[in-house]
Order: sequence, then C-alpha cells, then structure tokens
Amino acid sequence: MMTRISVRVVLLVAIASTIACDRATKHIAATMLAGTPNRSFLADTVRLEYAENAGAFLSLGADWPFWLRTTLFGVGNAVLLLAVTVIAMRRRWSRPALVGLALCVAGGASNLLDRVAFGSVVDFVNLGVGSVRTGIFNVADMAIMLGAFIVVIAGIEESASSPPA
Repeated sequence: MMTRISVRVVLLVAIASTIACDRATKHIAATMLAGTPNRSFLADTVRLEYAENAGAFLSLGADWPFWLRTTLFGVGNAVLLLAVTVIAMRRRWSRPALVGLALCVAGGASNLLDRVAFGSVVDFVNLGVGSVRTGIFNVADMAIMLGAFIVVIAGIEESASSPPA
C-alpha cells in the first residue's frame, strides 16, 4: 500500500515528466517543423505541422485583444488550476482521479508557461482520416484530455460503488 508521501511523489513525478515531455516536443517542433512543409505519416493519418496558437482550444479567442487573452487564458487558467488542485486535495479524491488531475495540471501548466513566455502555444500534431481531422494540438493538450477522461471514469466508478443516498 502506498503512503500519502509516496502518492504525492508519484503525482509530482507525473507532473514533472509530462511538463518535460511537452517542453521537449515543443522545442523539437519549433526547430524541426517551423517554416517547413507539413509531414505526413501512416497514410496521412498523422500530420506534423507547426502552428502557434494565440487562443485557447481550437484557437478560440485567437483574434481577441491581447489583454483579454492574457486575462482569460493566463490568469484564468492559473486560478482554475490552483482551485481544482485545492478542491481535489481537500475532498480527498481517489488515486486514479488524482492521477487524472495531475495530467490536467501538468498540461495546463505547460501551456500556461508558453502563454506567459511567448504569448502563444506551439501546436504540431494533427490526426484524421481524409477530410475528417482534429485541430492541431500538442502533448500538453493530450495530457489534459487523458487526465479529464481518467477523472470522469474515476468519478463514474466511485459513484457506482458508493451506496445510494
């Protein structure tokens, strides 16, 4: 059985490694993909293409004034990450939910670092078949989506196993 300290260490390692992986892949994308044609793999299922996203998810708000983007996507993101982390710790979420939260926090924090340092986030992966494609995203976005999925599944499992009120 894991102690509280070992659980925290695992969560911190998950956060640090996710941020490190995101930072490394964004650096590689910036040096290897910026200014080059898109690269296609697996019969065009995976495309690598460099993009700088000044907005949020799927470039939402990219054309908004700088002060509004900074407030909503910078300050708002930081407050949201902090609030969710405090709530999870106070309510003693299950370990799977905490792992999901750690992935969300890591992805959000890494993208927040980009926004603060550069005013935009580097995206570089596009998936799809034919004309049905995702938006362009990065490792931090994948961590956020995976983390959210884990939190939802953990919540469903927890509610299914708890007695009805």
